[in-house]
Amino acid sequence: MPEPLRVAFIGAGANTRLRHLPGLAAIEGVELVAVCNRSLESGHRVADQFGIDRVTDNPADIFGAADIDAVCIGTWPYRHREFVVAALEAGKHVLCEARMAMDATEAREMLEAARAQPGLVAQLVPAPFDFKSWRTIRRLVGDGTLGEIREVHASLLNGNSLNSAPLHWREQHRYSGTNTMFLGILAEMVRRWLGPTEDVVADAATYITERVDESTGQPVAIDIPDSLGVLARMTNGARATYRLSTVLRSPMDASGVAVYGTQGTLHWYQGDTMRLGVGGGEPAPLEPDAGTAGAWTVEADFVASIREGRTVELTSFEDGVAYMQFTEAVWRAWHEGRRVRLDEV
Repeated sequence: MPEPLRVAFIGAGANTRLRHLPGLAAIEGVELVAVCNRSLESGHRVADQFGIDRVTDNPADIFGAADIDAVCIGTWPYRHREFVVAALEAGKHVLCEARMAMDATEAREMLEAARAQPGLVAQLVPAPFDFKSWRTIRRLVGDGTLGEIREVHASLLNGNSLNSAPLHWREQHRYSGTNTMFLGILAEMVRRWLGPTEDVVADAATYITERVDESTGQPVAIDIPDSLGVLARMTNGARATYRLSTVLRSPMDASGVAVYGTQGTLHWYQGDTMRLGVGGGEPAPLEPDAGTAGAWTVEADFVASIREGRTVELTSFEDGVAYMQFTEAVWRAWHEGRRVRLDEV
């Protein structure tokens, strides 16, 4: 029987309720001991659903509790830095929801706090779209199957913003920071496969300019773009193009990532399927390399890192800083109308 690992939750939003709470509860020896939500009422609903005894609306109660070993932070990005730093300074392991922070400065402060506590695990919830395929893609790049990478085309296109849904936190800069739509997820994946980006240029627009805030019934201005284009130069010499839009009815192109090399072409599709063409041949379906296809194991990985000392792979705070540098560089490039190097962010 493993030593008990006592976990508390700050911010029990949709992904925490869907993934983290049941995922951690299913692991032997893990105890769900406390939940802190924005209101006691919402906290009690979560506690009742998952059999948690302690409910608070004050995060300090979590950080100050001697009987809590780890904290799962499921708030929106605007509180991540504050709560991650407080938890680490209180001697608690941290699993933090993505996106890492509001901007690269906050992300570096979180990384600094983690490095100051080398005995603690600090993990980010990873971009989940490529769990089956990322190891295979990295192998195709590393062993030369694709040759020299020349271009990368990443697209996430839909018409989700054309509905009459209420205001979402992702549409507000005060909650989301320099994160724009799902750019950070695409950037995290591309970097995982192909390495870092050197600089970016960008343009964006916001076509749906307001939505109704459900809590007040009042319209609120939207200040996060719903259409974005990015041209990036990567360290490996490739040019990368990102296209994101939530205002397209029936987009012509499928969402996914195409990697074009001198020896082959890889098409990765949303839904985590792949097609590979080598030597000028038409791309054909490609299965992940034997034994490499992953799945959602975020909570188990977090516990294993704590109990067994495993290195955090998906996703480390170092990787989080890198994708926050990318998303902030894009934000600056759009606002300032210039090419922005990631090393200046």
